[in-house]
Amino acid sequence: MQTTIEIKNLEVMATHGVLDFEKEKAQPFVFNATIFVNFLNAAKSDDIKDTISYCDIMQDISDFATNNSFNLIETLTYKCALHLIKKYPCIEKITLSCSKPQAPFDMTFETVQTKVTLSWHKVYLSLGSNLGKKEATLKKAVKALDAEDEIEVKKVSSFYKNHPYGGVATEEFVNIAVEIDTLLNPYDLLDVIHKIEKSLGRKRTIRWGNRTCDIDIIFYDDLHIKEKDLIIPHKDYKNRDFVLVPLSEIAPHLF
Repeated sequence: MQTTIEIKNLEVMATHGVLDFEKEKAQPFVFNATIFVNFLNAAKSDDIKDTISYCDIMQDISDFATNNSFNLIETLTYKCALHLIKKYPCIEKITLSCSKPQAPFDMTFETVQTKVTLSWHKVYLSLGSNLGKKEATLKKAVKALDAEDEIEVKKVSSFYKNHPYGGVATEEFVNIAVEIDTLLNPYDLLDVIHKIEKSLGRKRTIRWGNRTCDIDIIFYDDLHIKEKDLIIPHKDYKNRDFVLVPLSEIAPHLF
């Protein structure tokens, strides 16, 4: 059973827009929110402590809109939704829309609106390094993941030393497994991973060669993807002890 709390037509006076006068003179912005949260316990107990306060949510939306100023309502909508879903762990998913009924267009219209839906996804990653200060590099990779607005690191395994896999790399690897919650889709997550690998000196030259940092997506929810640049679950994880051993430490329920 899916339960939601809905907030409709919450009007907030704020200063967002590209034009200078929009940043100086407040105008109305209208928010609608659908919040996916399990309130069945509250329905039975009749106790507000068992649910999320819609009064708090409305105040948070109002405070966020009035305490910030963005050029685009696209930015306002996304960052406000991001703020809410990160602040309240009980929110499983949120759809937030923002309307700007007084947008400065010389036309007859009712409103302009943006809408975003964010939801958490459970992901398991395998990280490895066989060049330089290996453990320090992996710690930096975990820190970089957690620094992303749309990623929260939940668990990190111990360090495991492993012989190179694939017959190309020449140096011993250190590997870990990491559990994250993310708001990113698999393709955007892969882009973030590649950015982090590059920042830590990864050069994609020889397959299975020596590398400062390697990050693989092993599982993303129960999703199955089979494309040229992305395969989930990872196609060869069952044959790799350097993946299975760290992963079994932080997520034994997967095996």
